[in-house]
Amino acid sequence: MTDQRLGDALWEILERIPRGAGVVFRDYALAPAERRLRFERIRRVAKRRGFMLVRAGSLPMRGEDGIHGRHRRTRPGIRTAAAHSRREAIAAIRAGADMLFVSPVYATRSHPVAPRLGRVRLGLMIRGLRVPIVALGGMDARRLRGMQALGITRFAAIDAWLPGRRPGGQTP
Repeated sequence: MTDQRLGDALWEILERIPRGAGVVFRDYALAPAERRLRFERIRRVAKRRGFMLVRAGSLPMRGEDGIHGRHRRTRPGIRTAAAHSRREAIAAIRAGADMLFVSPVYATRSHPVAPRLGRVRLGLMIRGLRVPIVALGGMDARRLRGMQALGITRFAAIDAWLPGRRPGGQTP
C-alpha cells in the first residue's frame, strides 16, 4: 500500500516486492495532477515488474487493474475492500468485492489505538468467506506463515517494506 510516509523509499520498495504481488495506490493528499503523475510512474514499474496496481480513491486512473474501496465498479478489473469486522466483510462481498484487506490483525503504526483482531478473532471473522483474504496490520512473512492454516496466503504492509526492514526477515 502506498503511503506518504514512505517518501522516496517507495521506488526501492517497488523493486523489492515479489512478482505476482500487488500495490494499492492511495496517496490521497496529492493534488489530482500530481496524483496522476505518481500513479503513472508506479504503473510503469508495476507493468515492468509484473504486479497488479489497484487504485484507491474516487479519481479514476488510466491503466489501473482495479479499484480499492466502496466505489461503484465503472470498469473491468478487480475490486478490493477493507474490512475490520465480519459485518463489514459480508457487506463488502455483497457490494462486489473480489478480495478483502482485513485489519488490523496486529498492532500497527497506521492505526495505533484500533482494537487488534489477532489470529483467533481473524479466523472467526473470515470463516466461510469465499474471497481471498489479505491480512493487514503488523504483518510480515513470519506471521503470514502462522496464518496459512486459516487459508490466508497474502499480506499487505507499509512499514514492513521500509528500507532496513524486511517482512519477517525475508521476501514473502
